[in-house]
Amino acid sequence: MVSENIVNSIEKAIKSAPKRNFVESVDLVVNLKNVDLTQPKNRINESVVLPNGRGKPTKIGIFARGDLAIKAKEAGADLLLSPDEIAKMSGDKKQIRTITHGIDFFIAEAPLMPSIGKSFGPILGPKGKMPDPVPSSADPVPLINRLRRTVKIRSKDRPTFHALVGSVDQGSDAIAANVEAILNTVQSRLENGIQNIGSVYVKTTMGPAVRVE
Repeated sequence: MVSENIVNSIEKAIKSAPKRNFVESVDLVVNLKNVDLTQPKNRINESVVLPNGRGKPTKIGIFARGDLAIKAKEAGADLLLSPDEIAKMSGDKKQIRTITHGIDFFIAEAPLMPSIGKSFGPILGPKGKMPDPVPSSADPVPLINRLRRTVKIRSKDRPTFHALVGSVDQGSDAIAANVEAILNTVQSRLENGIQNIGSVYVKTTMGPAVRVE
């Protein structure tokens, strides 16, 4: 049973948002307190699988060859890069930025990680998008399906961070369950749990923020 306070806040945020000609996303805004974020160990950097999915398409990129590449393509990967393509783009930061733009998550065949780190690391690393390595014999389908329901939450060195929790057409209860999944993860990473959360808001893409009491 999801929190009634969260459900009510989501409904208020959706109702108070101006009507748009597209389906808006819903974001969660978390403000931390009494957390020394100058210390990297205290920063939030987690992947959370949303119980009801992201509510919008998720783009997956794969660095692979052979059977792994074939399976990834069959699973609907949005970007597939071979070892030759990785090598060709080495040192070309502009091309790497262009080709990886808009990709939410990356998976890589484990043996390719050293060359990926050298070529793509300077671009993907700061964005928190370095690939999840998998064995060459792995079936990428379960991981791809999992990533399609995953969001990355990162506080960096700032006390306020945002996270996608769904889209307005999913329904308030479904979005609320996603919110709770993220808040539970955040609390588990904080030294004093909920006491380190100063405030929580929900909002649509273009709408006003509504505080969750």
